[in-house]
Amino acid sequence: MEMRRVGTSGLWVSRLALGTMTWGRDTDADDAGAQLKAFVNVGGALVDTADVYTDGLSESVLGGLLATVVERDELTIATKAGIDPAGTRRRNTSRGHLLSALDASLQRLGTDYIDLWQLHAWDEHTPLEETLSALEIAVRSGRVRYVGVSNFAAWQLATAASRSNFALVSSQVEYSLLARAVEKDLTPAAEFHGMGVLAWSPLGRGVLTGKYRSSTPPDSRAASPHFQSFVGRYLDDSHTRVVDAVATAADGLGVSPLAVALAWVRDRPGVVAPIVGARTSGQLMASLQSEDLTLPSEIRAALDDVSAVLLAH
Repeated sequence: MEMRRVGTSGLWVSRLALGTMTWGRDTDADDAGAQLKAFVNVGGALVDTADVYTDGLSESVLGGLLATVVERDELTIATKAGIDPAGTRRRNTSRGHLLSALDASLQRLGTDYIDLWQLHAWDEHTPLEETLSALEIAVRSGRVRYVGVSNFAAWQLATAASRSNFALVSSQVEYSLLARAVEKDLTPAAEFHGMGVLAWSPLGRGVLTGKYRSSTPPDSRAASPHFQSFVGRYLDDSHTRVVDAVATAADGLGVSPLAVALAWVRDRPGVVAPIVGARTSGQLMASLQSEDLTLPSEIRAALDDVSAVLLAH
């Protein structure tokens, strides 16, 4: 798998990232191990998780697979902190919370360092200088190699990047043919500050695969109580034209709609890697097959045009 540089930093990662949001709940340890092995076997290295994914089980499952399925140095582990569901406020990037969360993540992962540690959200109740000081402590202590942000608005990203004493290397945002609003200001701001973009939900929360075109499969995320509302926002008529266009392009190329949607976002300006999550290793293999696909310019232009209306949403 091709490797890409994260922004202007010295960090290089695989151009596809493995997401682990369902590990420990909808994806058990055996399936997770099969996914990780398949991912590494094709040259994948970047694995994304968070301290709150499945209440910490995602990190624990990943940690249990280190040295049994893969070696630690084969992976670039990215995790996040800053969400505190059990606390007095949901977003908490105070120095105390962040550093405690980091230690807990390291323990669950069974490692002594994180490759990429990301602020999971902007916290309006904590001084930015305090938050940035926690990141600096983490880097200087050797527990973290690189730091980035997740789900920041463009002005939040720019403010943090300009006030930090060291480089923030990445910005993780939702980005797909059904979610292009980030192109207005977020991706230009990230590029200006030397940050690479990691795209979560590059398949439009699964909708761009075409699986929901006629009905909702009983084993799909839209049928899951955990993800029903998460997926549902993209099942309305305003997104149907884009989904149909992706399916038409896929038919013409002889590939899956998934591969078309993934290749489109993977090769957008500023994108380092889309993050793909799967409940099973079979689903993951479908995503990995997109590695060999480069969209013809005329198809890319057609998809740009049909999805342009979603730049405002």
